[in-house]
Amino acid sequence: MASSGSSFSTSSRTHIHASSVTSGHHPNPIDPNEVAHEFRFFRVYKDGRIEKFRSTEKIPPSDDPVTGVRIKDVEISSQPAVSARIFLPKIRDSSRKLPVLYHVHGGGFCFESAFSPIHSKYLTLLTAEADVITVSVEYGLFPDRPIPACYEDSWAGLQWVAGHVNGNGPESWLNEHADFGRVFIGGESAGGNISHNLAVRIGTLGLPGVNVAGMVLVHPYFGGTDDDQMWLYMCPSNGGLQDPRLKPSAEDLARLGSKRVLIFVAEKDHLNVVGRNYYQELKESGWKGSAEILENEGEDHCFHMENLSLVLSPETDSNPASSSGDLQGDNFVFGEKDLLKGQGMALL
Repeated sequence: MASSGSSFSTSSRTHIHASSVTSGHHPNPIDPNEVAHEFRFFRVYKDGRIEKFRSTEKIPPSDDPVTGVRIKDVEISSQPAVSARIFLPKIRDSSRKLPVLYHVHGGGFCFESAFSPIHSKYLTLLTAEADVITVSVEYGLFPDRPIPACYEDSWAGLQWVAGHVNGNGPESWLNEHADFGRVFIGGESAGGNISHNLAVRIGTLGLPGVNVAGMVLVHPYFGGTDDDQMWLYMCPSNGGLQDPRLKPSAEDLARLGSKRVLIFVAEKDHLNVVGRNYYQELKESGWKGSAEILENEGEDHCFHMENLSLVLSPETDSNPASSSGDLQGDNFVFGEKDLLKGQGMALL
């Protein structure tokens, strides 16, 4: 979830009925331009139309000549439509297996794409910096496919990746180069929320042949902000504000299927508090892994996605991140130029 939204009625499934009548018992006509609900990323009109405030641009895959990263798109499922963009770093030793990052993009569950220019560029840099194979899943978005499609599609994509553990899956890059003993899950914003829910499923159901060595949550969205009502609206089958997909339960946190968790928060981000709450609740849940939380001072939500030209620029000044947790904070110090490197170090 990229940012918070305005609140509305506590009901997440408000139905609009043209039931008002005049003294002559004639229904009042619905004004098609009258707004029923307005959220941060879209508004809903009383006639049922939904107007998104942001569009989603997609570009075809293209190998990067600067980093040597190769890029391709693959179909995972046709019904429902699930696909992924795969990033392969420059192979210097064909006998060496590489870690796998399963990436889930952000965008408030209703926009952005694994195929967008900003994610393609960002993941190209991350793939080259961390020297990992990145698989970025393209999942269904509201309103065409309401929540929980994002969770189901992302789980289908992760199972597809796991289908290569014996070296006979449909994708040669994974068969030949992937180390399934070092698989990482991660995403920013809404993608952080989805990543958490994937880790819960892994801890509950397992993922045969795959060792999930870590999870990286960048400015993750969880319940506790005005955006909650938007999530509830996008998920008609929601369980209310205590829905564990929205507000992680202690039981789910305790069985998280990841050995390490690295959480990034930004000082000016309205999601800072829910990221911190997640870290604290994870530590108190009885989960047996190692957790680290890092805050970048003076920065806002997903600043690194908006300033890709600065991510690896040696001329860019950065503020040190503050950290707490089990791991050495110095290993993950990052600023505007170092956030990508910080994630890369977490994957090594």
